[in-house]
Amino acid sequence: MFDGIDFSKLNMNDIVDKFQNIQEDNKEKNEQLIFTAKSGGDMIEISMNGNSQIVDLKIDDSLLTDKDSLTILLITAINDVIKKANDNKQNSAMNIMDQLKPFMQK
Repeated sequence: MFDGIDFSKLNMNDIVDKFQNIQEDNKEKNEQLIFTAKSGGDMIEISMNGNSQIVDLKIDDSLLTDKDSLTILLITAINDVIKKANDNKQNSAMNIMDQLKPFMQK
C-alpha cells in the first residue's frame, strides 16, 4: 500500500489539505447518491443517501394493521439499504486512497 512513497519528501500539511478536500468532495457526492431497498414484494421501500441518512420511507397501508409483519419487513429493508450505503462508503474510502497515491509519491 505504501510502496514507492518516500516519506522524507512528504509535506504533511499538503497531504492533510488534499485529504480534507477529497473527503469534502466525497461527502457532497454521497448526499446526491440514493440507495433503495424493498421488502415484502414492494410493500416496504426505504431510501438512504450515501451519507447514511434515511431520505424516504414508503409503507403499504395493508401493513398498518399487522405489526409483526411490518416489523420484520422494515428490519429487512433497513438492513439491506444500510449494506448498500456501507458498500458505497468502502468504495469511497478506496477511491480516496487512489486519489492520494500520486500526491504522496512526489
